[in-house]
Amino acid sequence: MVEQSAAANVNRGRFITFEGGEGAGKSTQIKLLAQRLEAARLPAIVTREPGGSPGAEIIRHVLLSGIGRLIGGAAAETLLFAAARDDHVESLIRPALARGSWVLCDRFSDSTRAYQGSLGAVDPGVLNAIERVTIGDLKPDLTIILDVPVEIGITRAAARRGAAAPDRFEAEGIEFHRKLREAYRRIAAAEPGRCVMIDAVQPPRKVADDIWAAVRDRLPLSKVTEAELT
Repeated sequence: MVEQSAAANVNRGRFITFEGGEGAGKSTQIKLLAQRLEAARLPAIVTREPGGSPGAEIIRHVLLSGIGRLIGGAAAETLLFAAARDDHVESLIRPALARGSWVLCDRFSDSTRAYQGSLGAVDPGVLNAIERVTIGDLKPDLTIILDVPVEIGITRAAARRGAAAPDRFEAEGIEFHRKLREAYRRIAAAEPGRCVMIDAVQPPRKVADDIWAAVRDRLPLSKVTEAELT
């Protein structure tokens, strides 16, 4: 019975979230990790927040367009994020994990703590209460925080965006982004068992290697998978 339980734990789905400031390279690194997992015969689903499910994608447009702030400031924006997350978790994340898939998510609840908590001044008690309602006992198995100096991140984001207008968060001033970086560093320091900070200034392939090393170090892979990787 113990051996069966251990095997089930090793082969169950895993939930990995990616966090970081603008231009940190989250989208690129999620795709590279998904490719590595698929090569190791581990089913991976790539998703994002806000969004990731039909209802949440509608709310994403409201949030990134800046309309959310017009409704009632940081508190209203936080509730919109919560509504999107609730739909995303119940429609996609929980079912995928139950099937044994690895879920790779571009932003999750740490983004709310950084953006609306540290920078939007929403009370931590309010955020905790909202989390209990929207995600309950769901916590990422591993959170990758991609760290990059603000000036480099902003330059990368502008190059990626091209002629398109910046979204609500990209349009914030440099001091906002500096505070955001510090907020993520505090999150990483507070939960070292869950969070791994990666130097995202490095070439993308080196960043990907560091992430893969963190995944193999923190999350148990099946014996079959480990044999294929060695």
